[in-house]
Amino acid sequence: MGFDGRLLSGMSVLAAVVETGSFTRAGEVLGLSASGVSRAVSRLEARIGVRLLDRTTRALHLTGEGARLYQLAAPHLSGIEDAANVVAGAAEAVRGKLRVSLNPLFAQYAMAARLVQFADRYPELDLTVLQLPDVGDLVAEGVDVAVRFGPQRASGMSSRLLLETRVLTVAAPSYIKRYGRPRTPTGLTGHNCIQFIDPRRGKPYPWEFHRGKEVLHVATTGRLTLADVDTLIQACVTGGGVAQMLELGVGHLVANGTLVDLFPDWHSETYPLYAVRPSRRLPSAAVQAFLEFCREVCQEPGRAIGAA
Repeated sequence: MGFDGRLLSGMSVLAAVVETGSFTRAGEVLGLSASGVSRAVSRLEARIGVRLLDRTTRALHLTGEGARLYQLAAPHLSGIEDAANVVAGAAEAVRGKLRVSLNPLFAQYAMAARLVQFADRYPELDLTVLQLPDVGDLVAEGVDVAVRFGPQRASGMSSRLLLETRVLTVAAPSYIKRYGRPRTPTGLTGHNCIQFIDPRRGKPYPWEFHRGKEVLHVATTGRLTLADVDTLIQACVTGGGVAQMLELGVGHLVANGTLVDLFPDWHSETYPLYAVRPSRRLPSAAVQAFLEFCREVCQEPGRAIGAA
């Protein structure tokens, strides 16, 4: 099969449909009507000779052949995007409007003190900062880029690893004085361990302990189950129990003695932080500038054990 520009154009339209989930949203991104997007996909199907999308009145789904095509083509579309960024990025002005969603922990402990610096660096940019759930729909919310904790599921989203922060098991001195300090992670079975809900599963995170290649799973219980990081930190600080938290949020409290790191020999477990945007295609100069700023913040000394 010979290559022509129509094939690349059709693949770009298909990628937009996959990444946005509908002809209408893809049309909004591409500047086309929904019917124009549909016709472009039909032309691509005719060009290749296979059906790529199953269309119903309620949803669109990739066929097996369509999924395979998208899987193979997406890295190449991303490569074209990267090449265009290198050539044109430096010349494009950072202006207009930018909507970002920041994980609350990252917003409070890493980004809050730096947002004014970003605004001063790009005075023609109107920045709106939201705090949506890490599982929220970026396209539906009109978000250009989000910063989220946790492994990212395979999808049409484009993600960039920013850093990895340690998972610490901590308690307040007042709790230790009253109930004693567990000598090993297995000793936590007799303690009040504050549970924290994983928003992706709607259930508390399991407690794990990593030391090199050794992984220890410990079943813990507690009288408190929480879904808010600030509440978790305050409950732990006031002696409410033992908690597992990210070093990014509580490292300063361990350093000043407000909290005690119970198992400093079990520090190998880390949790990733990603910048995610709703498309693999060419990002705007504003999005690119914000991504680079996040990377800059995450590479500050002491911020994390690893950064991209």
